Amino acid sequence: MYVLPVSTTSLLVLIFSTVCTLNFIEAARNNRHVTCGSVLKLLNTDYKVRLHSHDVKYGTGSGQQSVTATELQEDVNSHWAVKAATGKHCERGEPVKCGDTIRLHHLATNKNLHSHHFQSPLSGNQEISAYGNEQGEGDTGDHWLLICSGDSWVRSSAVRFQHIDTDMYLGVSGRTFGRPINGQMEVVGIPNPYSGTEWIAAEGLFIHPTEKDSGSRVHTEL
Repeated sequence: MYVLPVSTTSLLVLIFSTVCTLNFIEAARNNRHVTCGSVLKLLNTDYKVRLHSHDVKYGTGSGQQSVTATELQEDVNSHWAVKAATGKHCERGEPVKCGDTIRLHHLATNKNLHSHHFQSPLSGNQEISAYGNEQGEGDTGDHWLLICSGDSWVRSSAVRFQHIDTDMYLGVSGRTFGRPINGQMEVVGIPNPYSGTEWIAAEGLFIHPTEKDSGSRVHTEL
């Protein structure tokens, strides 16, 4: 059997390593953005808690499914899918643009992040709930304006979500619930984009823009 000289073998290893590195860099560059259809956890940058929901209804206000924020990183009830507005379509795997109207769909309960003119139970701000029918469809109260810098939603950059119907910003009040959701923080609609209203894409399943047709995903940290 013919054995390659050491110098030739080293050159092939170097070439292979360089190609792998370039592919990794290209994949990372293409996967910088949050894309349509991605599933993610949203981390509040001020309070270090993740947007969360569960099959627990508010005892006041609308009586709809409650939305809170949790310090726990590993919790399946913190997974949200990025979707287009009701009746609209976004191309699977395409970066979500700053200024887009989107829905955030709670996977575990098949409901959408929602708001309306009800008071939140702890701070008296605007209530945030999860809403929708058995098919996961709700109404315009599920629509959120993505506010970010630049052209598209970059995973490493903080963004804000402004409620289309009421102009309120998705935020955390700093108040903490007792039982049955002991220790979780109140999520509210806030009239001004100040403290507690910035969110960053944390763990997630982010669809690669160049592999959207095959359904491939990268950067899985769920």
